[in-house]
Parts: sequence; C-alpha cells; structure tokens
Amino acid sequence: MSIYDFFAETLEGEQVPLSIYKEKVLLIVNVYHRMNALMEMFDNLSFTVLGFPCNQFGLQSPEGNHEMLDILKYVRPGGGFVPKFPVFSKVEVNGLNEEPLFTYLKESLPFVNPVIGDIKKFYWSPIKVNDIRWNFEKFLINADGVPFKRYELHCPIETVEKDITTLL
Repeated sequence: MSIYDFFAETLEGEQVPLSIYKEKVLLIVNVYHRMNALMEMFDNLSFTVLGFPCNQFGLQSPEGNHEMLDILKYVRPGGGFVPKFPVFSKVEVNGLNEEPLFTYLKESLPFVNPVIGDIKKFYWSPIKVNDIRWNFEKFLINADGVPFKRYELHCPIETVEKDITTLL
C-alpha cells in the first residue's frame, strides 16, 4: 500500500488520484507557512507540497473550500500569499470521520510527541494516542509513495529540508 492508493478532493470538489504524484517526494501539510519557500528551493526537482486544510485544531479554519484561497491570500498567512502547490478540500485528520489518507499516514508513522495537548482545543472524538496533535505536524513521503517521516509541530524547517534533500 502507498499514498497512491488514495484520492483527494480539490477545492472545486473534483476527486483526483494521488497517483498523479508518482515518483515525487511529497510533504503533506495543513499549515502553509514557509511551504512556498520549500517549493522554490526544490523547484526543478521531483518534489511538491500537498496542502490539506483542517478545522479540528481550535476551530482556526472555519472557512469553506470556496473561500480557502482568499483566506490564504488575505488572512492566514496573508500578505498576498498564493500557494505554489496544490491545496485540497478541507478534511478531518482525526476522529471518527478522519480522511482515510490520514488514517494510513498515522498507522504508517508513529506519533512524534508524547504530549497530547489541551483537549479543550481539539474538535474530534475519540482522541487516540497516534492522533495529529496540531496543525504544524507534517508527513514526508518518499518517491515510491511510502510514508518516510512524521514531524512534530516544533520541528525546525531545516530538518525537513535536509530530509527532503536526502530523499531527492
């Protein structure tokens, strides 16, 4: 099994197979700070970021899919930000309705932070030990579509850059 066995829904509601990213190193995120810089850094290589918005952490992303690109441009991160990578429809990454892709990622790579956090800011149930703790967790996928590494929210971006370079 690999992530190529899954589909993702675009912001326009179209289902696309993740197999279209075969032979690329992928970084799956749901926060976009510094991601355009990564895209520029690895511009001519087989790498891309895949963005999956989520509203399960402090209800910080209440916008609808049709508002997503404007929110990114004007609010979070703002300053005219336009992603240089695909951003998919909002998903649930934890709980009973979690997207199967994230179930697979979490089963493939164990949790990276033993501290669960403030459960009053979590909007899913049941809470499990391998859940994504907060927006800034990332998953690095090798060019064969196999999960390679999971990063906790405080991981320096330089560590992620080094791992991407290793896989490329």
